Amino acid sequence: MKIALIAPPYPLEEAPSPPLGLSYVAAACESAGAQVILLDYIVQKYSPEKLAAELAVFKPDVVGATSVTMNFKQAIRIIQDAKKICPKAVTMMGGPHVSFDIENTLKQYPELDLIVYGEGEETLLELVPKLNDPDSWKEIQGVAFRKNNNIVITPKRPLIVHLDELSFPARHMLPMSRYQALGFPVTLITSRGCPNGCIFCLGRRMVGKKPRFRNPELVVDEIEQILSYGMTRINIADDLFTASKKRVNALCEEILSRDIKVEWSAFARVNTVNPQILAIMKKAGCDTISFGIESGDPDMLKRVKKGITLEQARQAVKWTKEAGMMAHASFMVGLPGESPQTLEHTRKFAKSLDIDYGFHFLSPFPGTTVREEIKNYDLQILTDDWDLYDANQAIVSTSQLSEKQMDDFVQEVYQAFFEKETAREQRYHQGNYSDDDFLRTEGKYRMNLIYRMLSEDMVSDTLFFQVNDHPPDVDFIQHIIEQTGMEAQMVERTIKSLIAENYLKSGVTPEGLQWYWTHNNKTD
Repeated sequence: MKIALIAPPYPLEEAPSPPLGLSYVAAACESAGAQVILLDYIVQKYSPEKLAAELAVFKPDVVGATSVTMNFKQAIRIIQDAKKICPKAVTMMGGPHVSFDIENTLKQYPELDLIVYGEGEETLLELVPKLNDPDSWKEIQGVAFRKNNNIVITPKRPLIVHLDELSFPARHMLPMSRYQALGFPVTLITSRGCPNGCIFCLGRRMVGKKPRFRNPELVVDEIEQILSYGMTRINIADDLFTASKKRVNALCEEILSRDIKVEWSAFARVNTVNPQILAIMKKAGCDTISFGIESGDPDMLKRVKKGITLEQARQAVKWTKEAGMMAHASFMVGLPGESPQTLEHTRKFAKSLDIDYGFHFLSPFPGTTVREEIKNYDLQILTDDWDLYDANQAIVSTSQLSEKQMDDFVQEVYQAFFEKETAREQRYHQGNYSDDDFLRTEGKYRMNLIYRMLSEDMVSDTLFFQVNDHPPDVDFIQHIIEQTGMEAQMVERTIKSLIAENYLKSGVTPEGLQWYWTHNNKTD
């Protein structure tokens, strides 16, 4: 059984990291005896022609993809392309979007044969040996498919009890150096499950309300494996990392006992931290904690069942600062019953915390309480164009606020930030900059340049340069300058650093000098 797994494109604005869920899927498929490849179109350009070439070499029996709501349409287009290229291959999808929109997805997209819904690893262990026998799918929990023009949804599979039995994510299949070049962290999980009932979140529906924890020793084994790839920063992607202080303490003690030097960040709720747990997190390498506060209006927090108070938020931020870590707060715009007054309360509260914070728009994803029970809320969903479900524009309205008023509010909140950024960039271009100006502006330009090089395939196996007497990077740098139109000295500095860090290499072929991204800068 040969399975090709696909990571569809993902916006740079969302800080894409190596696809964790798909890496778990790849590991599960390997454990079930399949031969697996992972085609990562997050850090390379997608085209049907490229997909056709890669599938022609591999000749898969199965083509699978994952997605969240915001990139579902891109993912399903890739599945449609794959079905045209390999009409006999079984096509399947998993992930939170299709898990809660099964019937619509199977009705609208006949090219998709099979959905694996919910947690997929144990389902795949049972499914993979039977993928070429559709008559047996009905016996497997956690899948959905069409049969005789009817949609069959098998019973939900129980959540995985022992997470320690899962294989480590198959990151060896990913082009890790490309993510290193972008500078985004690697994500890992130490637990699954969230005991909280926020009406806008999928956490409880997807991974359950009871937290399930991994053995701290295995988590730190995985951290060491990640570091062996050359990665230096990790983001712990648990829905609630601090659900158990005892477990957090054990994990941090394990990191310290092995003398591992790693920088990491995590998500926490403001009512689950205290000075003691923050202190050991800091000692073990945590430098940033993100708190989802959502609103600065007490009544709004109750309405969305957030389960926290503003005083708890203030205290958690204060303790985090005192522990020597950066606190970041996230707020939402467009919650049910949102009004000019609630937005103003949130604006004032966010500013009073004196930390970095961000505003995101409510995206009522399939499966969320707010979407499924919308009749109970002062909220109107304005579109089901999944491409717009990126939390970067208003797609809802309330009785007191239009989507334009919400957009205008966020634009106004960020106006001072935009003006500060513009002034910093002007100083950068004029040569009248501070060290901080240079690092921030150059860092932003560098990331945009690298993402363009990746997503536009500016380093490709069809591009060759003449071998001559001058250094091999000269013509390549000039090519990138011409392709991007970006400032020459910044491009040169970036390319030279990518080469020095072993993310980019060159080699002489019969056709000429060729540049390529390394797969893993520690081993290539």
